[in-house]
Amino acid sequence: MPAEIRRRKLKNGLTILTERMPDVRSVCIGIWLKKGSRDEAKRLNGISHFIEHLVFKGTENRSARELALAMDSIGAQMDAFTSKEYTCFYAKVLDQHVGEAIELLADIVQRPLFDPTELERERRVVLEEIQMVDDSPEEVLYDLFSESFYPRHALGRPIQGTAETVSSFSRRQLLRFFKESYRPENMLVVAAGNLDHADVSARVSRAFAGLTAGPESNGRPARPRTRGGIVLRAKKGVGQLHLLLGLPVFPNDDPSRYALHVLNTLLGGTMSSRLFQKIREERGLAYSVYSAVNGFVDTGFLAVYAGTSPSKGREVVGLITRELADLRDNGPSKQEIEVAKEHLKGSLMLALESTASRMSNLARQEIYQKRQRSLEATLAGVDAVTPARVHRMARELTGSKDIALTAVGSVGRLKLPEGALAL
Repeated sequence: MPAEIRRRKLKNGLTILTERMPDVRSVCIGIWLKKGSRDEAKRLNGISHFIEHLVFKGTENRSARELALAMDSIGAQMDAFTSKEYTCFYAKVLDQHVGEAIELLADIVQRPLFDPTELERERRVVLEEIQMVDDSPEEVLYDLFSESFYPRHALGRPIQGTAETVSSFSRRQLLRFFKESYRPENMLVVAAGNLDHADVSARVSRAFAGLTAGPESNGRPARPRTRGGIVLRAKKGVGQLHLLLGLPVFPNDDPSRYALHVLNTLLGGTMSSRLFQKIREERGLAYSVYSAVNGFVDTGFLAVYAGTSPSKGREVVGLITRELADLRDNGPSKQEIEVAKEHLKGSLMLALESTASRMSNLARQEIYQKRQRSLEATLAGVDAVTPARVHRMARELTGSKDIALTAVGSVGRLKLPEGALAL
């Protein structure tokens, strides 16, 4: 473990991770729950996200207003988010307010009231959020793709749930899910910034002393199966055609991840990438076009997104598949590899200059790799990627039968020939 990163596991199972950054004056502290929407039963889809909202609406010690005032009085930037595989509550404060921030976060995640009046008020807020997502073609596209690509699996369900499921949650269900999930063995307390590990560790130990371990968990649902094919959904009032082409990749902790990220970068991760240049710069077919890696504990997918004119959908899909086929058949050039590697290294180093990014990086490494790698080791992993390795990666990925395409918006003019996704 790198010298400035320290780890401690309390007797109740809670893990503490810190990274000292002596040249800054702030500290970012996060409480990470190693559970997200994929850990929900179908009828409870969206309950993790709903609880993330509710814990800010009052605790046994503070009302919602008092929580807000306590945050503001120490200048804290506090927020939370839920993903498919984890939930995070975090605060960024000046180093002199570390103790107050830890106590506030501990109160929120251990003693929420789930007040019935606040619960119903926040239910309306979450339902509005779901409606907002439904009004966004790109959000609908990703949810629809996931549902089709991971059929009958929790990874295919929306993080925010549906209007039907969120409307059905009772206070009893929320409390039960909270008590079963928010246990010390499922949690990480992670901090990065101008801090002292012993001090943070002692404060966290006191703040979470009353949190006791629960019974053994049954573990996560089985690894999902992927499914290829084409899914089209018309959406009124949307002038563009929104396209997402995806193909399966390996989990987040796979040793081949460096080659995958280099491939993604040169395919559609930068302004000089193949897809950006071919689709936007040379042909003017899209304003937004990019590729991205979406990795999970046991699976993942490489996605290519483009928003284009309905009459140009077939051409855009053809250009995407053509670039994938060219990478498979001919591989990348040495120059492409070098540009992609330098971009990746630069992005990583710039991102890790902030305490929030360092904190998130610590947590995600613990969740997905169960260990900490230094920045130098990560940069060395990127540097070791060769054109031959990326070429081999392209052949492996394009050999999948589960290549999928989802389209949302004005889909009526998208006429794809049989075998349009064949590579």
